[in-house]
Amino acid sequence: MTNQKPKIIFLGTPQFGAIILEKLIKADLEPVLVFTMPDEPVGRKQILTPPPVKIIAEKYGIKYLQTKKVQEFKSEIEKLNPDLIVSAAFGQIFPKEILDMPKFGGLNVHPSLLPKYRGSSPIQGAILKGDKETGVSIILMDEQLDHGPIVGESQPIEIDNLYFKELTIKLAEIGGDLLAETIPLWLEGKIKPKPQDDSKAVFIDKIKKEDGRIDWEKPAEEIERQIRAFSSWPTSFTFWQKSGKLMQVKIIKARVLKSEAKHPLAQTLAVSSKEIGVQCGKDILVVEKLQLEGGKELSAEEFLRGHSDFLKQILI
Repeated sequence: MTNQKPKIIFLGTPQFGAIILEKLIKADLEPVLVFTMPDEPVGRKQILTPPPVKIIAEKYGIKYLQTKKVQEFKSEIEKLNPDLIVSAAFGQIFPKEILDMPKFGGLNVHPSLLPKYRGSSPIQGAILKGDKETGVSIILMDEQLDHGPIVGESQPIEIDNLYFKELTIKLAEIGGDLLAETIPLWLEGKIKPKPQDDSKAVFIDKIKKEDGRIDWEKPAEEIERQIRAFSSWPTSFTFWQKSGKLMQVKIIKARVLKSEAKHPLAQTLAVSSKEIGVQCGKDILVVEKLQLEGGKELSAEEFLRGHSDFLKQILI
């Protein structure tokens, strides 16, 4: 590859992809074309909302196309004759006919240290499993899910008690910097791809809305991790039987209280005058922020001012 600027096609949709796209632009690796998913209705009012990657493309005046199937634009890609395809959370496996078009193939930025975790929810997976560390991998894409050889890998970073959005931003920043360093080396033939050890592959299933329902038989530690992992979507929720009506309650923020006390399973209790506890299969989950169906997010203290009858209830 000469000193000529490479022709890159970028594919991505959510915030993870948007941060990486902006990192590329600032590293003078601006794509000639961006693919992203169509606008989608968001929130209770179902307002049609552009994906974060589209917003970045518009900000920098980069041509973009919105589609769920990149192969619909096969002829457009052929005309561009790209050097490289780069994907960051686009949400689909690319057919061989697309991956074979660019001279240097396709690179995918994946937010885990592969072969752990393959699949669409690696960040949530790392939090749910209680991993202490995670990181970012860059792979040469093939026709299988997150299977291709590794061309770049970050140092492990600590997960601590980060929530999904916080960890996503951290990994995207790392991934964007790593990608900007990797692309020139890859185009110059200075990187030898390293095959993944398939025997160590761990897959994470796609998360469904019903996965957010809290199972109070689980230990408080597992439930607290679920709350952090699902904080953006589908959130973690339970139900309260109030005046004969089943009300959904979202648990926004919580912590674990080690306790040998044995209250009835899923019973709410006062941990202090300002805090709500829930008896789990093991230990107590202290709820710090929650949201009642149709209401706004409140601290436990604020919530109890208007719903003192929430205490000594059995959540469903």
